[in-house]
Amino acid sequence: MSDPDTRPTGSGLTYAQAGVDIDAGNAMVDSIKPLVRATRRPGADAEIGGFGGLFDLKAAGFTDPILVAANDGVGTKVKIAIETGRHDTIGIDLVAMCVNDLVVQGAEPLFFLDYYATGRLDPKAGIDIVKGIAEGCRQAGCALIGGETAEMPGLYAEADYDLAGFAVGAAERGALLPRGVADGDVVLGLPSSGVHSNGFSLVRRVVQHAGLGWSDPAPFDQGTTLGEALLEPTRIYVKSLLAALRGSDGIKALAHITGGGFPDNIPRVLPEGLAVELDLDAITPPPVFGWLAAAGSIAQAEMLRTFNCGVGMIIGVEAAKADEVAAALQAAGEAPIRLGNVVAEATERVVYKGKLTF
Repeated sequence: MSDPDTRPTGSGLTYAQAGVDIDAGNAMVDSIKPLVRATRRPGADAEIGGFGGLFDLKAAGFTDPILVAANDGVGTKVKIAIETGRHDTIGIDLVAMCVNDLVVQGAEPLFFLDYYATGRLDPKAGIDIVKGIAEGCRQAGCALIGGETAEMPGLYAEADYDLAGFAVGAAERGALLPRGVADGDVVLGLPSSGVHSNGFSLVRRVVQHAGLGWSDPAPFDQGTTLGEALLEPTRIYVKSLLAALRGSDGIKALAHITGGGFPDNIPRVLPEGLAVELDLDAITPPPVFGWLAAAGSIAQAEMLRTFNCGVGMIIGVEAAKADEVAAALQAAGEAPIRLGNVVAEATERVVYKGKLTF
């Protein structure tokens, strides 16, 4: 797209001359309609383009639902997408950060909306971003029912953009989590796909300290560039967790390991007076974490509070039903790890045994 002509015309300045191209925005909306249409599900079948999105809870099969809402962003991981020119996975991250926060409360994600703000609209980048959002919605089983594209010259540099996501889910009354967590419950973990979408300000500092560029080979992943490896999208745990929740009543709590890592996220689902004891020897961190720890001289405690270190989801399970829950997760395609137990509160809400082996 060429630079707009900023010279006044005989009839005065136009919005396009101020840096906002309404026609490009409308063309992008038309281009993404098939992507949005592909995310339809029971309860949502309208086209985008109206003033708001609609969802029919009755058509989705709920009888006495509680609505659950979450919103999130992707943080400075978007900077890597911008600097590499690769925009087709960052939308998956955006959806993942929201819908994973819904399912940990026992809710089924129903619909999603996005906010995409940029200094200057690049229709190709915008379409790639929405492709990723649509793919994330498909993985989560929710409908993309609307969004906003904001072109804001002067606030963002031309190529820069930021993303925010908004998701709504529902659970039948009485099925919300956490519930009944008790001393002796078993703690399981589900593997992550890598860094997910937290800690990227530190990741970018480590890359800078190592003197590497995004197009350089990834030191921890032969055959791919550093930028591509770090843009590996966040895992979406929705379908496997919903299957396990339907297959067993043994799950008492779920915790999404995001910003704050283990010590900040796990206590959010624990009653007062309880803690968890985690066996770090049971975790096999993906190679990216070993590289970050070594290249940045990052201490184990800092790794555990900043990153997921290979475990993106924590599951609190009734001890007598731990095998049943693990089998349900395996049937849904997961590889659960037995990490430890819920214990009477010690000096910390999260207590570690062993150490991470990178």
